[in-house]
Amino acid sequence: MDTKEISLSAILAALYATLVIVLGIVSSGPVQLRVADCLIPLAAILGWPVVLGVTLGALVSNTFVYLGTVDIIFGATANLIAATIIFKLRKNLIIGCAAGSIAVGVIVGGYLWIYFPPPDIVGLNLPVWLAMMVSITLSSLIAISAIGYLLVKALDASGLAESLESMGLRTYLH
Repeated sequence: MDTKEISLSAILAALYATLVIVLGIVSSGPVQLRVADCLIPLAAILGWPVVLGVTLGALVSNTFVYLGTVDIIFGATANLIAATIIFKLRKNLIIGCAAGSIAVGVIVGGYLWIYFPPPDIVGLNLPVWLAMMVSITLSSLIAISAIGYLLVKALDASGLAESLESMGLRTYLH
C-alpha cells in the first residue's frame, strides 16, 4: 500500500469510528443498526484500503463503546471478513453484500448475547445465541446489503472511480 492508500484507510477508519460513536444509541446493543457498516461495501470499489479502514474503525469504536475484549477483537474481525468477502465478490455485489452481512451477523451475534439479552424475534422461542445472530444478521442486511449496496451503486454511477483513478488511487469495481 502506498501513502494515498494508507491515508484513505485512515480516513475510512476515522469515519467508521465517528459514525459508530456519534450514533451510539443505534450502533450497539441487542437490536442495532450500525449505520457505519454501510461503508463496508466500499471495499468493492476501493479494495484493501477499505478493508483495513473498516477493520481499524471497528477496533477504535468498539474500544470507545467498551463491552469487552471479545467485542473489540471479534467485532473488528467481523468487519475484516465482511469487507474481504465483498471485495472478492465485487463482480456480484449483491451476493457479496449478503454474504458479508451474514458473516457479521454470525460472528457478532455469536458473542453479543453474552452482553445483552437477545431480542424477541416475532415470538419465536430461539436459543439466546441464535436469536442474537438472527437479530444482528437482519440489521447487517439493512446496513450492508441495502444502504451500503445503494451507496456503492450511487458512487459508481457518479463517476467516482474515474475521479479517484485520476488522483492516483486504484479502483476495482470495473
